[in-house]
Amino acid sequence: MILGKSDIEKYLPHRSPFVFVDEVQSHIVGKSIQATLFLDENLPFFKGHFPNNPIMPGVLITESLAQTCGLLLALDEKESGVERDCAKVFYLATNNMKFSKVARAGDTLILKCSLSKKFGTLAQFSVEASVGRDKVASGVIVLAEPNL
Repeated sequence: MILGKSDIEKYLPHRSPFVFVDEVQSHIVGKSIQATLFLDENLPFFKGHFPNNPIMPGVLITESLAQTCGLLLALDEKESGVERDCAKVFYLATNNMKFSKVARAGDTLILKCSLSKKFGTLAQFSVEASVGRDKVASGVIVLAEPNL
């Protein structure tokens, strides 16, 4: 493990209950990151999605992947000696996100993001979420750092 939850919060602006990454397991500078999220049955969204059949909403799986992409950018910047303010990086777009299985309470979601392209203030990632060997979701996420 490279980063635990308390370290992740140094890089992400999100706070509980909206941090959807528990630990970073691997990071290859400029290329990829792998992280996990344990889907504790007590997470607030499970109460309503769905009672007696707790499934993680696809939009929150996508958010988990976007946060993992943000961590890749932040860790890359740290390696280069620059501290990135992740509060200024925004989730811009999702492309071709497909959901093939469900993630349930008690599962551990494995989050994989690979940097595909960087152009100006935009970064495009290929992303995949899985539970064990089963792919849950995959697609493309674009993050942006607006010129403020």
